[in-house]
Amino acid sequence: MTIIPAIDIINGKCVRLTKGDYAQKIVYNDHPVEVAKQFADAGLERLHIVDLDGAKAGKIINLDVLESIASATDLKIDFGGGVKNITDVGKIFDAGATMVTLGSIAVKHPELLEEWLIEFGADKFLIGADVLDENIKISGWLEDGGINIFDFISKMMGLGVNHIFCTDISKDGAMQGPSIELYKKIIATYPELNLTASGGVANLEEVLLLKEIGCAGAIIGKAIYEGKITLEALKTIN
Repeated sequence: MTIIPAIDIINGKCVRLTKGDYAQKIVYNDHPVEVAKQFADAGLERLHIVDLDGAKAGKIINLDVLESIASATDLKIDFGGGVKNITDVGKIFDAGATMVTLGSIAVKHPELLEEWLIEFGADKFLIGADVLDENIKISGWLEDGGINIFDFISKMMGLGVNHIFCTDISKDGAMQGPSIELYKKIIATYPELNLTASGGVANLEEVLLLKEIGCAGAIIGKAIYEGKITLEALKTIN
């Protein structure tokens, strides 16, 4: 299982939200590049960057943070938040990302996603399924996507997508445990899916449990920043 530390960006700073609530924001570091270097120095290879300003505004805002981190580290970065068109996708790759993370656009405009998959290849995209009570939420978790998680995954896999990460919004940033039962259900339904878990992880035992049930990856944020899981411990799981 691949461990993927997360950096969420608001106003160029490294933050975490609780349950997707922009009003429940904690700033952990004013300098995301420093945080990314710590991950790289610890031997981790991946990084998940979310432009929360971009997700809320509907346009990419913190591309400079991606450029800075990509220049300063060898991390394989996926970046998303506010991606609206193929020009945005190109800018993200040009800025140094390995993959583009998409959520809202995949829900609202799957025909656009299909074009981008043809242009760049399905392995260049990480599709985010943000759920609340098994229903997809979009636009920075502020709007109802009008589709449930299972129908969404079926649609994505029909387009050739195989890299999906699922965030249970009720768990995200709460450090009350990941959504194990939901992930089990998804993996049982789509055994060929490359599923990455996201949200709720509070300790190393929960990371190991995600590995045990068959998750291909785990995105971890707040537990690292709060010192609940050390980078040294995570390095042993990769």
